[in-house]
Amino acid sequence: MVMPGAYGFVMAVTRHCENLALRRPRHIPGLDALRALAITAVLIYHLRPATLTGGFIGVDVFFVVSGFLITTLLIREVAKSGRINLPQFWLRRARRLFPALFVCVVTSVSVALLVSSQLLVGIGRQTLGALTFSNNWLEIFAGSSYFARTSPQLFVNFWSLAVEEQFYLIWPLIFGLLLAILPNVRKRMGLVLAIAVVSAIWMGLNTSAGEDATRAYYGTDTHLFGLMLGIALAYLWQQHSILDTDEFRRYSPWLSVASFALVITLMVTVNEDSLWPFRGGLFLACLATTVLIATLIQGTNPALGVLESGPIRWIGERSYGIYLWHWPVILIADALTPSLVPDSGGWWTVRLLALVTILTIAAISYTYLETPIRKRGFLACGRSAWHALRYGGWGYRTVGATLAAFMVLTPVAIAVAPQKSETQLQIEAGEALLAQENPSSDVTAAADETGESVTPSSAPKPTVDANIDTSVPDGKDISCYGDSLIITTIHAIRDRFPDIAINAKSNRQWPDGKALVEADLAAGTVRRAVILAFGTNAGLNDEAMLRSILDQLGPTRQVVLVNIYGKSTWIDEVNATYARVASDYPNVIVANWHDAISAHRELLQADGVHPGIEGAHLYADTIKAAFTQLSEQLQ
Repeated sequence: MVMPGAYGFVMAVTRHCENLALRRPRHIPGLDALRALAITAVLIYHLRPATLTGGFIGVDVFFVVSGFLITTLLIREVAKSGRINLPQFWLRRARRLFPALFVCVVTSVSVALLVSSQLLVGIGRQTLGALTFSNNWLEIFAGSSYFARTSPQLFVNFWSLAVEEQFYLIWPLIFGLLLAILPNVRKRMGLVLAIAVVSAIWMGLNTSAGEDATRAYYGTDTHLFGLMLGIALAYLWQQHSILDTDEFRRYSPWLSVASFALVITLMVTVNEDSLWPFRGGLFLACLATTVLIATLIQGTNPALGVLESGPIRWIGERSYGIYLWHWPVILIADALTPSLVPDSGGWWTVRLLALVTILTIAAISYTYLETPIRKRGFLACGRSAWHALRYGGWGYRTVGATLAAFMVLTPVAIAVAPQKSETQLQIEAGEALLAQENPSSDVTAAADETGESVTPSSAPKPTVDANIDTSVPDGKDISCYGDSLIITTIHAIRDRFPDIAINAKSNRQWPDGKALVEADLAAGTVRRAVILAFGTNAGLNDEAMLRSILDQLGPTRQVVLVNIYGKSTWIDEVNATYARVASDYPNVIVANWHDAISAHRELLQADGVHPGIEGAHLYADTIKAAFTQLSEQLQ
């Protein structure tokens, strides 16, 4: 070891370094194209999830690229100087990441303060997590959900930045330790591959059907496999290996096409609301990305002319800024235009303006903030900025004054931010009310680990029963089962249906609903009319489960099946299933909440899913109209 002074240390790791690392090219063509692919996928996914349901896989592509590049830099530094200068390594990472992130945080928080207080829910924790790169663990410990959010999170995308920065902080230390204790490169590669497999298995073990997957998705330990696969490829590349053989070069174009096709296929077909992405799907995407990088690093890929083209490299070089800004910009744009219907002309216009804003800010950040500080350092850029403020024109002073104002507004926003969103407060109040009335009403669903019903229906198509009461039911005639949509509309529902029996809970899904109905049927407490309102959180994985519930309710009960509205990718598919199933049961009708609220999105809360006070009355009226229509059809 060599101690360089009081401000850090230099770790000498001179043994077992391959000179081959110095002969490898410093610029690896095609990697900017992978970054462009990754950020484009994430952008499409967040702008319109239904267009690319697995676009979030772009984050895993970033992880593999980062693991490979950082380890390649460390290997090259050791091969050149026999040591790793840790302070300089961490300083370079800080120059690359922190300035743009800081500006993004203070700007986004300040603008959110001026737009909507609902954007500031938990903003103190989010800001701390963003600036300390601990966002993922702070959100895990806070019980936040990436998949079933009742309030918008301004920096929800920063979880992956936290994982990467934690990797940058810890990996150089482990890298040096492995050099010392494992002189064989293959053993190091084998170890990181084993860690990758264990991490992927650990992610799978931390996910189960019907439960939130945030812990598995956010965790550094559970989402480490992409970084580890990138590291393994860097180790492989530092020595003579299969990558240098004629056979690999011969088949490399085909492997490139196959791995690229697999990544794209996964992006198109994977859905975050299903279980299998967390039980192998994301690992498979990372493995395909690793193979794709391996086909690029020799510099002989026939597609490099396209991959290295100006527009693709432009996006790849600015991918960090695009990733930083895209979600805050989208969220603020949505908050400014809450009444726009998805896929309407106005909605697409706002989405286009948001995209232009994201790319413009990222370009400015890259040119005037990220690149100067990365090349010249903090002190030199600080002196230049101070000189520009003192002697420059009004443009420099305007920028400086604006940033200073944002730095003042940020702590103000944190101080006045609500602890919980209006939606969450409404849900908690409704659940507390129901808990007082039904202290032991909850039932755990019996479902297999895929989330599908284990009792598929095989009953014949029912017909109208002569014994059914065709009159419009009153509240005393209705049993209602639902999720947070029922909770947030409970007062309006009770206004329309006095004495209605309600059993609802936030995040409740169809397997739980099935178990509740079966338990009440066994107890003989289900009334002659039933409301079923599930699917907002996880859709409907098994049509047979819905048919089983309707078969058990029987042909003598009027049943209203409330369809769903939201931002999830499966909304239209689930609603089509509801309509198809209901058409087979003459005593069942769909309450078309989706179309009702689509025409009045201004009645939704900030999350774009749950109705506000007026929206709650529309929800209740939609159900009441459905009962009236069903009664007329049965008579």
